[in-house]
Amino acid sequence: MKKIIMYAVLDEEQPFIDAWAREHDVEIKSVAERLTPETVGLAKGFDGINVQQTIPLDPSIYPTLKSFGIKQITARMVGFDFIDLKLARENGLTVTNVPAYSPRAIAEMGLTQALRLVRKLGYYDARMDQLDFRWSGLESTEIYNLTVGVIGAGHIGGATAQLYAALGAKVLAVDPVHHAELEPYLTYTDLATVLKESDIVTLHTPLNAETANMIDAAALKQMKSTAYLINMARGGLVVTADLIAALQNHEIAGAALDTLANEGQFFEKQAQPEEIPADYKTLRAMPNVLISPHSAFYTDTAMRNIVTMGLDDVLLILNGKRPNYPVVE
Repeated sequence: MKKIIMYAVLDEEQPFIDAWAREHDVEIKSVAERLTPETVGLAKGFDGINVQQTIPLDPSIYPTLKSFGIKQITARMVGFDFIDLKLARENGLTVTNVPAYSPRAIAEMGLTQALRLVRKLGYYDARMDQLDFRWSGLESTEIYNLTVGVIGAGHIGGATAQLYAALGAKVLAVDPVHHAELEPYLTYTDLATVLKESDIVTLHTPLNAETANMIDAAALKQMKSTAYLINMARGGLVVTADLIAALQNHEIAGAALDTLANEGQFFEKQAQPEEIPADYKTLRAMPNVLISPHSAFYTDTAMRNIVTMGLDDVLLILNGKRPNYPVVE
C-alpha cells in the first residue's frame, strides 16, 4: 500500500482526504504543521508528499526528502514560488501544483472586494463606527460604467473577466498567451494601456522573476487617481511601500489585498502584536484598503479539488506515470 504524508492540512480538507484514501486504497497521514526542517522528519517512511504553504522551503529539505526516497513534491495550490525548482530538480524531485482548483472562488472574492471599494463601504464603516450616519460625499458609481484591467488572463483572470463582463464592465487584459475563448469577454492590449485606462486593475499572474514587483511606484503613477488595485494573486507582485505611498498621496483610490509580500511572518496563525509589521498596520488603518488573509481560494468546491487533484498527481508519480500538472521551469 502506498503511503502519502500531507502537511498543513485544514480540518475542512480531512473528509475529502479520507474519501480519496478509501477510494484509492492509499494510506495518508495528515499533519497540521508546515513543511520545515523541524517537521521534514515526519516524511520518513512515506512514498509521497503533499504540501500547502507560502513560506519558502528551507534548502535543507530537498536533500532530506531525497534521502527518504521521496521523488516528488506536490503543492496543493496554484502558487509554487515557495519551492526552489532548481534544488528540487537537483534532488530528483518532480514538482506539481493544482493550477485551477476553483478559478471562480478567487475571481468572486476579487469582485466582492472591488464592489466594496467602488461603493466606498470602508468609508461608511469608519463613519458609522463614530455614529455618523451621513452619506454625503460618498457617492459611488456602478460597475457597468467602469473599465476593468485584468493582468494575467489565465484560469483565474479569465473567470474574473467573465464576471465583470456579465455585469456590463468593459474589460481589458494583458497576457503573453492569447486565449481566443475569452474574446467575448475582454479585449487584449498592453500593460501600459491597462494601467492608464482601467478603473479597476486586478492581478492574476504567477510570481516569478518577470512579475516580481511589477506594481511599483512607476506603475502606480500610470494608474488613474480614481482607480482601485486588486491583488488576489501573490504579495510579491506589489511593492508594498510604493503602494502605501500611492495611497497616502491619493495617486490611486484604494486597494484590496488578499496577499502581502511579507505575509509569511504572520498570516495563517493567531499572530502576536509584536509579529505584525508596520506596513500591515498602516494599510489596515486605511478605510480605502481591504485586507484578507490569503483566503480568496477558501470555498467548499476549492477544498475538494485541491485535495483530489493534488493527490491524483502524487499517486500518478508513485505509479511511474506522468502527472497531470507538472511544473516546468
